[in-house]
Amino acid sequence: MSLKLDTLEATLQSVLGDAVARLDRERGELTLTVKAANYLQTAATLRDHDQLRFEILIDLCGMDYSAYKDGAESQFAEGPRYAAVLHLLSVEKNWRLRVRVFAPDDELPIVASVNPIWNAANWFEREAFDLYGIVFEGHEDLRRILTDYGFIGHPFRKDFPVSGHVEMRYDAEQKRVIYQPVTIEPREITPRIIREDNYGGLK
Repeated sequence: MSLKLDTLEATLQSVLGDAVARLDRERGELTLTVKAANYLQTAATLRDHDQLRFEILIDLCGMDYSAYKDGAESQFAEGPRYAAVLHLLSVEKNWRLRVRVFAPDDELPIVASVNPIWNAANWFEREAFDLYGIVFEGHEDLRRILTDYGFIGHPFRKDFPVSGHVEMRYDAEQKRVIYQPVTIEPREITPRIIREDNYGGLK
């Protein structure tokens, strides 16, 4: 396994050159981080180059690294907040690779769509847009896929309130479903621990 990773790591460095922003090996897996400007071209190279042949996109998801800014130990503590992460498979080479691209602007996170390269990305990118608000430039049908049409915000963002912004209910008088501001009072639930003397026969 280590020899296979060594070969893949050397091949990526050789083929991609300056397009490699970071190449991390952890827990027997390689993560390639690329800049947003190089993302689409790098994706095409990963799929088409004879030495790589990552012909299958297994998964794509969004990430919110904002918690790392709050004191968590990470190399991303000072970087951009949002990223798209892909998991690729080369059947021909029997290689797996994780690819990460950070959106340069936290206010409006935009990265290129890889749907023209791997059409399996279609619904995955819509999901990342819906849940994280990451805009995939060039996607032909970028709209919400999991939340309701009237939903406000992006629920997987770390700063999204646990109870949401609006609630939906059926109004018997209007005979239709209506949206209204959330009426749930925010509260913190702390478990109550009761210690009994001689519990379980212990003294």
